[in-house]
Amino acid sequence: MLNLSIPDHVIPLRAKVLDFIEREIYPLESTLYQETPESRRGLMRGLMQKAKDEHLWALGHPEEIGGGGLPFMDYVFVNEVVGRSSLATVALGTHSLQDSIMLNRYASPEWREKYLDPLVGGEIFPSFGMTEPDVASSDPTQLQTRAELEGDEWVINGRKWFTSGAATAAYTTAMVRTEPDDTPPHASFSMIIVPTDTDGYNIVRDVAVMGEFDGHYEVVYDDVRVPKENLLGTRGHGFKIAQDRLGPGRIFHCMRWLGQAQRAFDLMCNRANERVAFGKPLAEHQQIQKFIFDTACEIQASRLLTLHAAQKIDQGDEARIEIGLIKVYGASMLHNAIDRAIQVHGAKGVTEDTPLERMYRQARFARIYDGADEVHVQTTARRLLRSYSEGGNYDFGTR
Repeated sequence: MLNLSIPDHVIPLRAKVLDFIEREIYPLESTLYQETPESRRGLMRGLMQKAKDEHLWALGHPEEIGGGGLPFMDYVFVNEVVGRSSLATVALGTHSLQDSIMLNRYASPEWREKYLDPLVGGEIFPSFGMTEPDVASSDPTQLQTRAELEGDEWVINGRKWFTSGAATAAYTTAMVRTEPDDTPPHASFSMIIVPTDTDGYNIVRDVAVMGEFDGHYEVVYDDVRVPKENLLGTRGHGFKIAQDRLGPGRIFHCMRWLGQAQRAFDLMCNRANERVAFGKPLAEHQQIQKFIFDTACEIQASRLLTLHAAQKIDQGDEARIEIGLIKVYGASMLHNAIDRAIQVHGAKGVTEDTPLERMYRQARFARIYDGADEVHVQTTARRLLRSYSEGGNYDFGTR
């Protein structure tokens, strides 16, 4: 049965995380985005230490790898609050959760020993190299970066981009073709750890995204050589590892989107009550009331869909259909919530006087990363239709 209530034992922690974000992170948001990368790192290190001092660090990481050990569903509710500021993921140490679990589950003992503790502790940062500029990465079977095993070394050649944080990361987990061309596509790729100081790992540029440089790097792999032990998991199992990484990650994305939408909704409602136009508050104008109504409906619907998917994953279900639904609907909800909030703020909404203009730009990415909307629509619809073609159905009441 779907339980929508925040567990009693989570409510105080959730409130403490929200207080930390509002007290420590909100006041520094504008400064952090305007500072040089070096100054920004110094300010962020200060926030990270404060989070550790207040016992709010890495809450969702498993306890056996040095994290807070918060159960999955408990962390889902906390992550909703973390989402209110895009900086909170790093400040609270949640940014490395997917990579930490991936290392712990699939890396050799050598790499777990070298990277896992400092990764969970926020001493080093990870990066993930999948997307490529020359192919549609929504179909990752087209990826062209290759790794050939020569003796005891993998030799990697190719080009990736949107390897976020590569310039400050200790390593990149690269998804590369390792198998012959006649191998079935989903058994052709592997994950390999590439330390970013390896010869031939060349950062070409920081890709400007919507007018800003924000660490989405293009990287050329030019005869990069790494030991064969840098392989994650089993050779040819890159898609399985990627799915293990992305499934829960999409839940976390969607819960953070709810936090962003809640923040936009709060700003919109406060503005509607405070701003006067044509002799009365905006809140008394019918079209503004429709904005409020539609946004409340969409946020609540997205929240219910997301919690439903999260509970299925927590019960051991892959929840492929449910994740597809929330990824597409959640991205649309996020855009709409922020867009309406900007409209209610008028000209102020597109200035740096509110966080909305930055939130709006970041929201546009949601329809692309972790799978473009169109891919999720197609695969989810196919799964639904397949159940009917096989004589079954999709009963919403029992799902």
